[in-house]
Amino acid sequence: MKWLAESRCFGMALRMFCRFIAESKMLAAIMKHRKLKIISGLISALLLISLLIKLTTVPGGMILSGLFLSSMYLVIVLIFCLVLSFFIKQFLQTYSFLSFFFITTSIALIAFHYQLYSPTLKIVVPDGYTGEVNLVLSNVDENILTIDSNGIGYLNKWTFNKLYSKPEVYTVSGKNIDSLCVGFNPSTFFGFSKFCCVDKKIIRSKSFDISVDSFNSDKIFASKGFSQFIDTKKL
Repeated sequence: MKWLAESRCFGMALRMFCRFIAESKMLAAIMKHRKLKIISGLISALLLISLLIKLTTVPGGMILSGLFLSSMYLVIVLIFCLVLSFFIKQFLQTYSFLSFFFITTSIALIAFHYQLYSPTLKIVVPDGYTGEVNLVLSNVDENILTIDSNGIGYLNKWTFNKLYSKPEVYTVSGKNIDSLCVGFNPSTFFGFSKFCCVDKKIIRSKSFDISVDSFNSDKIFASKGFSQFIDTKKL
């Protein structure tokens, strides 16, 4: 009878040990899921805050501001992430709905950040130059940001498509003249022009003005012809 009692005690202890292991694994899984939810939530929150800050610099349309237009797209993206997370949760029960939502939102916001990225160019103009600066879409691999005497520089396709941020502008002698630069309008710094044709090619350019002094920096943006000065080898 003694060995029977000992075996029962051993069996009970074994069951308690197995139960403890199972509960420990379950607790570890819960902590792991909770940690994932917290980390992904923090990442998505930081991405959202930084994106909202960036939206204040996005150029707008003729009537609506860039912040308003981009915010509309942002709301659509967040709704899409909600719907996508709901469907993912139906097929994968591993993590919570919030974890899936935070993860999909983070991925979408990173993509949004990339779409809104704009390089800040360092442009060099001749000493004493005033007038229009035209950055022409070209076939160059590296941007040509040292502007010639006719006010022309050349951008590769990626830079041209991404560019909207106000550049840093210096003279050849190294003087910063950002205060003399005049944008197209208060919400869009670069003006855009498209015309035909130079060597049977359509010319696209982004432009801004450099005024004589800071007191004339509110003058009306005016575009002038420059097609005859374009280096056709770079088109």
